Amino acid sequence: MARRILWRLAGLVPLLFVISLLVFFIAQAGPADPVKDVLSQKMSPEQIQQIREAYGLDRPAWQQYLSWVGDMVTHGGGISLSLRSPVSGIVFPAFVNTLILGAAATVVTVVLGVAIGFVSGIRHGRLTDRVVMLFVQVGSNLPIYWFGLVIIWLTAVQWKVLPPGGMHDLRGGGGAGDLLLHLIAPAFAASLVSMLIIARFVRAAVIESDGSDYIRTYRSQGFGRAAVLGKHIGRNILSPIVNTTGLTIGSVITGVVFVETIFSWPGIGSVLLNAIAGSDYPVIQSGILLVAATFVGVNLITDVLLDLLNPRLRHGGA
Repeated sequence: MARRILWRLAGLVPLLFVISLLVFFIAQAGPADPVKDVLSQKMSPEQIQQIREAYGLDRPAWQQYLSWVGDMVTHGGGISLSLRSPVSGIVFPAFVNTLILGAAATVVTVVLGVAIGFVSGIRHGRLTDRVVMLFVQVGSNLPIYWFGLVIIWLTAVQWKVLPPGGMHDLRGGGGAGDLLLHLIAPAFAASLVSMLIIARFVRAAVIESDGSDYIRTYRSQGFGRAAVLGKHIGRNILSPIVNTTGLTIGSVITGVVFVETIFSWPGIGSVLLNAIAGSDYPVIQSGILLVAATFVGVNLITDVLLDLLNPRLRHGGA
């Protein structure tokens, strides 16, 4: 088991290398000039050229790539072209905020997705199941940004129970309670699509498991419904839940990027949008690479958890 994990960790090295190449050269292929877009148009061509040389933008692309990778390893991504400050001081705090929102959205995704799918599965074919599946069908097609605006309108404008945006109340002292209050609405908005995807998979797994021969055998032996649902069906759908959660992390990350703008959440999505508008390549490249590395890391964790749930691998089998 440990050997399999080490092999997968080793496999991340070439994968991250390819991702870094794509991130760097796709940004370089853009039509914008990062120097002219950031600097004042009143500067002379000689001054612009001096700044280009200072940032190493006059060198061949492969040299710029090696320099960027070196900066990522040693200095966290170099210097921002627009803010003239270290990229690490811009990207990493925002990325931590994104991780907080992403973690909250993942919790909402798993808890509500499993609950909705489980209830729908055990009530298969009944009115409850039909109502739930109608909600799933409609919700899966709602744009996240529109859904986020509706949540703000309901919770902040109409009901006045949640703040309209931001990460902390600027008038108060902050704290965990204040952060949690600001997390509820954006986490729910970001989790919408992935939550409903998990609900579909859980429902299908419950229906399949509930109709299997061994479950009928357990029931014929006098096991109560609660024992069958919790101990046997619940255990059988654990692997699909873990697998589907890993696959939907991409939807969660995408939702978080949209939600950060709508709810004024100071995360990596907002930083990237500002950097793209200003053609700030160091910030764009570092931010995208961090998001991609997070996605790869989550998939690795998912694979390891699935291996741990596999009894053959857990006990040293093939």
